Amino acid sequence: MDFKRAIPSAIVTTLRQMVWLFVLISSPIFAQEPPRPEIDINAFIQELFPVPTDEANYEELYEALFQLYTNPRNLNTVTRDELAATYLLSQEQLNAFFDYRAKLGPLLSLYELQAIPGFDLPTIRRLLPFVIVQETGLPFRQSLQNPTQHFLMLRTERLLETQRGFTAVDTSSRSLTRYVGGPMQWYARYRYARTGAYSIGFTMEKDAGELVRWQPDRQVFGPDFTSFHAQIMNRGRLKNLIVGDFQMQAGQGMVVAAGFSLGKGAEVIRTTYRSTLGLRPYTSVLEAGFFRGIAATYALTRTIDFTAFYSGVRRDASLNPDNVLPGQLLVSSLQTAGLHRTPAEQARQGIIPEQNLGFHALYRAPSQRGQVGITALHTTFGADLQRRNVPYNRFEFTGKENLVVGIHGDYRWQNIHFFGEGARSTSGGVGGIGGLIAALGKTLDFTLLLRHYDRHFHTFYGNSFGEATRPINETGTYWGLRYSPSRRWQFSGFYDRFRFPWLKYLINAPSDGYDYFLHAQWMPNRRLRTYALLHEEHKQRNLPGSSEQPMRPLATTIRRTALINFEYEVPLKYSVRTRVQGGDFIYQGTSRSRGVTVLQDVTWRWRQLELSARVAVFSTDGYDSRQYVYEKDVLYAFSLPAYYNQGTRHYLMARYVLNKHLRVWLRWSQTRYSNIDVISSGLNEIQGSTRSDVKAQVMYQF
Repeated sequence: MDFKRAIPSAIVTTLRQMVWLFVLISSPIFAQEPPRPEIDINAFIQELFPVPTDEANYEELYEALFQLYTNPRNLNTVTRDELAATYLLSQEQLNAFFDYRAKLGPLLSLYELQAIPGFDLPTIRRLLPFVIVQETGLPFRQSLQNPTQHFLMLRTERLLETQRGFTAVDTSSRSLTRYVGGPMQWYARYRYARTGAYSIGFTMEKDAGELVRWQPDRQVFGPDFTSFHAQIMNRGRLKNLIVGDFQMQAGQGMVVAAGFSLGKGAEVIRTTYRSTLGLRPYTSVLEAGFFRGIAATYALTRTIDFTAFYSGVRRDASLNPDNVLPGQLLVSSLQTAGLHRTPAEQARQGIIPEQNLGFHALYRAPSQRGQVGITALHTTFGADLQRRNVPYNRFEFTGKENLVVGIHGDYRWQNIHFFGEGARSTSGGVGGIGGLIAALGKTLDFTLLLRHYDRHFHTFYGNSFGEATRPINETGTYWGLRYSPSRRWQFSGFYDRFRFPWLKYLINAPSDGYDYFLHAQWMPNRRLRTYALLHEEHKQRNLPGSSEQPMRPLATTIRRTALINFEYEVPLKYSVRTRVQGGDFIYQGTSRSRGVTVLQDVTWRWRQLELSARVAVFSTDGYDSRQYVYEKDVLYAFSLPAYYNQGTRHYLMARYVLNKHLRVWLRWSQTRYSNIDVISSGLNEIQGSTRSDVKAQVMYQF
């Protein structure tokens, strides 16, 4: 039923006036539209993943969150999937928002969020960096003159100590390889965009040890990595058109996956569902996992969208040692590290052409309760992919071509959201994922997710929910529960049981495992926040020290992490954070390694200057019990070092706003070890017990 047509327009106007009166009375501290806050992305991710693991690609997650931040959602045009993709709103809050917009029409201000049932101030503050209220339907020329983003950002950084790769060749050593470039790393990003209308931008990066060179045949154009895109949106039935680098997100990510996806973390409920976001520009410096070409989405009807795309990109790869026939090119593995610092790494850069042709059709129910979509992706390599002949590679992809087709859908019934996706690849392998999210009242939320990926299911751009980094050779069941008895208290947890039917790297037999996570949070007021958690994971691996046996036996490993975190903030003045974190890593019945970290963070804020600092003390028995803790970094940069052995870690960062156009960041960090005299190994080796980094960044907003 159309609420606005069912009642006179005068009543709608009166309701709107009442809403605004409520907002003004309840928001005495505000006088105008709130400025869009600058987000500390590291702190945001830390809330979602307080216990990082090796399995997750946090750099990719960081870039996806950066994309969400730099492309804020217009609350007057945002779809349910787009708003759900922020992972900040519950099912009840999403329902309340879209009911409000349907009844009262477009929002006039962000402050109007306070009038929506279930939207408290902490939720609104977390949401503000990712949303805007913007006029729609501007003529294209007028929108070009009014960008919501227009900036140029330059960053440089380097390691102060000398790594072995930058030293002169020692003729007495067996290794004569050195890095071909200098120790400076630099990065540049430019963006000219208006949300929902257009976007033009480029990104460039040169890592330490790499050269600036020109090899168009391998898609190297000066810096080691360059990326460009041009996009227009919402021009009649043409919903999206991108030329350059892009990604695609459809369904639960079994065929094509991109965007902000959480996996297993402190957000135990909303993490199980992935929104269908469609095409988006690619602006990351990760040198794999993106398409390069042209893509478009066209609205066939009001309820049916069709997307088609073509990509031609060159991939890094390692050659198969059996590559002996003239004119034959065999590849043993695709490389994703993106580092080209030595002649051997340069030789692997861009040696394989890869073409992708895909489409996605999406039907949205007129009731707005659900949708159904079909996705297909055909990938062709310019060389045969032949994995090493070892048992765990038996069911991996081989050949030149792969076609994967998937069907996805979701439906909302009362307070329950059902969703799922199934896919099949050329090999005949299938994958499937399905689940539900249920609001069991105002204080209790529950989710259940089932998944199964055949050992011969092949998808190169899929990244659906799972324990492993790829959706292959895995079966699992995930439960999540959150209880919020009041605004001050919240308790949550998950349990995930998984099984790998075939061998894996460093696992010489079918294996299984489980992990669970418990989290308790207390926020007595808007300034103080404290939480405690426990995470324990059981997995099987080859038993170390048994290399003399032809087939190493499996041993159960247990990784535990527990922490308590205190945060206190006086807005616009200062904030402090204290964290105690400890854990252990056990080969059951064989060995145990323990570690602990204690840290103190402080941030001071003045009108134009912000200073941030940390002092951390850590002690671990070895690398197995290493501790990961996020660090505050310059805007759009990511820092997640591993603390291991014994020592201290500290950093100091300054941000200064020179004027409304120019901002400058400076950062220095150092790790001091007390029990070692050599850091790292190989070409990264440092003689000494300290490792220091400096970083400088400038951002000009036009």
